[in-house]
Amino acid sequence: MNTSVPPFANNTPFCYSINSPPFSYQPSIASAYFSAIFTTLGVTSNLIAFVVLVKSFRRTHSRSRSFLIFLGGLVVTDTMGLLVTGSIVISFHVTHFNWRQLDPKCHFCNFMGITMVFYGLCPLLLGAAMATERFMGINRPFARSTNMPKSRTVSMVSMVWLIAGSIALLPLTGFGSYHMQMPGSWCFFNISSKGNDLAFSLLFSLVGLMSIAVSFLLNTVSVVTLIKVCCGQDRTQRSREHEVEMMVQLILIMVIASICWCPLLVFIAQTVLSGGPLETKLLLLWLRFASFNQILDPWVYILFRRAVLKRIYPRFNWSRSSIMTMYPSFSDTLRRLTRSSLGSSPGPDEAAEAQK
Repeated sequence: MNTSVPPFANNTPFCYSINSPPFSYQPSIASAYFSAIFTTLGVTSNLIAFVVLVKSFRRTHSRSRSFLIFLGGLVVTDTMGLLVTGSIVISFHVTHFNWRQLDPKCHFCNFMGITMVFYGLCPLLLGAAMATERFMGINRPFARSTNMPKSRTVSMVSMVWLIAGSIALLPLTGFGSYHMQMPGSWCFFNISSKGNDLAFSLLFSLVGLMSIAVSFLLNTVSVVTLIKVCCGQDRTQRSREHEVEMMVQLILIMVIASICWCPLLVFIAQTVLSGGPLETKLLLLWLRFASFNQILDPWVYILFRRAVLKRIYPRFNWSRSSIMTMYPSFSDTLRRLTRSSLGSSPGPDEAAEAQK
C-alpha cells in the first residue's frame, strides 16, 4: 500500500505519481534470497561462459570468430544487466531505503528504468543479429568476405547496443515514462493504455517479438540449408561440423529467449491494447520468468560444444560421414525432402532408382 508523506504531498516527483513511497514493507525472505541467489548464479554462469568463449576464440578458425564475438557481446550484456539491476534490488531488500529521500528528482529511478529496457532488448536484438550472421554465412557464403574483420563484427554488436540504448532513452524525451513499480524495489516504464505510454509499451513489445520472429525465420532457413548440404551430393565438399555446432547453439538461444520473453512481451501488449488495469502479480511473475534468460543463455555455450558432448558420449563418432552412414534411410529421406522443398533436381542415381 502507498503511504502519503507530508513533505512531498504538494510536490510529488513524476516518477512517484503512480506509486509513491515509502510503502508498508512486508518482510519477505523469499524476495531477498531470490534476488541474491539469482544474481550470484547468473553472474557466475556468465563469467564461466566468458572464459569458455575466450579459449574457443583463441583456437578456432576465422570463419567461426564472428559468431563467437556475438556470443561474447551477449555474455557481457547479460553480466552487466545482472550486476546493475541485481545490486539495486538487493540493496533495497537489505537497507529498505526510501526512494524519494534518496532520489527526489527521479534520476536514480530513470536510470534503473533505462537499464531494465536496455538489458531487456539487447539479448533479443543480439539473437536476431546472430541469426542474420549465420544466415549470410550459410546461405550466402560468397556474398561476404570469408574472413570477416573482427572490427566489423564488433561494430555490429555496438550498433545493437546503440539501438537498444536509443529506445531505452525515449521516455526521457516524453515518449513514455519511467515510474516506481510495486513492491517498491524497481522502476520500469509505465504500462498504460494512454498516450505516449501506450506507444512506448507497444514499441518495446513489438521490437522484442519481431526480433524473436526474425530469429525463428532465418534460423529455420539456415537449418534447412545445412540439411541440404549435409545430405546432398555436395556433402563431401567441405566439413560443416563447426556450422552445425553454431546452429545448435543459436537455436537453443532462440528457444530459451522465446520461452522466457514471449509471456512478458505478449502480456504488455495485451494489457495496453485491452485498456484494463495492470495486474502487478502477473507482471512480476513474467518479469522473473524473463530474467531466467540471463542464467540459461551461458549454459548453452558451456555445455553444447563438441568438446563437452564428446566427453559425455565418448563412443559416438562426430564425423558427418559416420552420422550419415549410421542412418542411410534417414539420410535418403532428408535428401529427398530438402530437394523437393528447395526445388533441386534429383541426381542421376536417384533418377535411375525412380525409373525402376
